Amino acid sequence: MKIDIIAVGKLKEKYLKIGMEEYLKRLQSYAKVKVWEVPDEKTLEGGSLREVSIIQEKEAERIVKKIPEGAQVIALDIQGKMLTSEELSETFQEYGLRGKSHWIFIIGGSLGLSKEILQRADLRLSFSKMTFPHQLMRLILLEQIYRGFKILKREPYHK
Repeated sequence: MKIDIIAVGKLKEKYLKIGMEEYLKRLQSYAKVKVWEVPDEKTLEGGSLREVSIIQEKEAERIVKKIPEGAQVIALDIQGKMLTSEELSETFQEYGLRGKSHWIFIIGGSLGLSKEILQRADLRLSFSKMTFPHQLMRLILLEQIYRGFKILKREPYHK
């Protein structure tokens, strides 16, 4: 099992790095997990829809280069499908049964993901109707992936 997380922007907050390191360590017995950072574009406050689209397209070019053929692509999108932790675990199981052993999770920048990336995704996943900082989503995602494996293996952790 191989899981790649492609995230736009550089993680700067020390507390998030510490949390991510902890979950990456916990996940080692379930999957090979790697986090890839792609540079974000500078954004202007109050940019036009066209300017937003241009920024998203530039970030998408960097993201696409990291997506190998045959990988299962899951894009984090506020408009995506909401799943419980148990349903996410079931999704992992379905992917495994279909022979999909390489999963790519994509976290966009502050302006979200381009239409191209969203259309490329096999699953558009939303964690909430609320908006979270994209840096914090890395930690939340890793925790949910870990929880999903624990549920799948029927191991204690999930409450």
